[in-house]
Amino acid sequence: MPTMTIAKALNEGLRAALTTHPTALLMGEDIGDLGGVYRVTEGLKAQFGSDRVVDTPLAESGIVGTAIGLALRGYRPVCEIQFDGFVFPAFNQITTQLAKIHARSDGQLTAPVVIRIPYGGGIGSIEHHSESPEALFAHTAGLRIITPSNAHDAYWMIQQAVDCTDPVIVFEPKRRYWQKGEVDLTAVPPSPFEAQVLREGTDATVVAYGPLVPVALAAADAAAEDGTSVEVIDLRSISPIDFDTVTASVQKTGRLLVAHEAPTFGGIGGEIASRITERAFLSLEAPVLRVGGFHLPYPTARTEEHYLPDIDRILHSLDTALAY
Repeated sequence: MPTMTIAKALNEGLRAALTTHPTALLMGEDIGDLGGVYRVTEGLKAQFGSDRVVDTPLAESGIVGTAIGLALRGYRPVCEIQFDGFVFPAFNQITTQLAKIHARSDGQLTAPVVIRIPYGGGIGSIEHHSESPEALFAHTAGLRIITPSNAHDAYWMIQQAVDCTDPVIVFEPKRRYWQKGEVDLTAVPPSPFEAQVLREGTDATVVAYGPLVPVALAAADAAAEDGTSVEVIDLRSISPIDFDTVTASVQKTGRLLVAHEAPTFGGIGGEIASRITERAFLSLEAPVLRVGGFHLPYPTARTEEHYLPDIDRILHSLDTALAY
């Protein structure tokens, strides 16, 4: 199996999707000649031409609005939002148009639009370049939201997003773009909307997604040195959420910690905590705990390391849960 970075895996996945779907095309700022800020689309314009890898103006609302029109005419547009904080001019198009078309038409119309959004912090960047807005979109019915945490998932999940007849937002953990991993090019991938147990455990469950998955695995390794067995689940899909996999794990371990970069206030972790409390209350030995960003604007590069959840914060919450 070849070893790739997540960025390269996405590139190869997009290449495969463009080959499989003649009506698929890429749209975004600087994605053509430059290959994107993170070079995720590098080389695709040369291979598929400027009609299918389209450099757009700096106009996110226009990018998504045009993609919706293309989708209604039979195309499968894949939009790149250059940075997470740039998506908000397109928020209206995504939540009031794209997410509603299927229901508005009583199922007669579909809008197979993919929106790629590099998200999260840890890159030492400036304002509007390190946001985690996934909960804002997850609150809107009609959107599917996924986030790969490794190269293998990145390669397959971007293709599955293009295959899907529903709108799909793919949140790509930008600080993990250079993380390498093996990619099985001949695998039969699971559904992108299913969670995966990455590490078996018996004492507690840690659920994470996107950029926090490597941190959760590292915390589980550290906990094991102290004799604590931690099960780690990669959520993979933010909408829908695979509550069955999480519930089964908690029924075994009795404790749950949810970790994400986004603020805990109003975050995905709160929904998971509520649902698991409803589903597995009698199995819980401690309250469901959350680890995430603080409820404040994303800080400057000089102080972001204090904002981002790390191994120590996960271990502290594990100690709290185990103390019950």
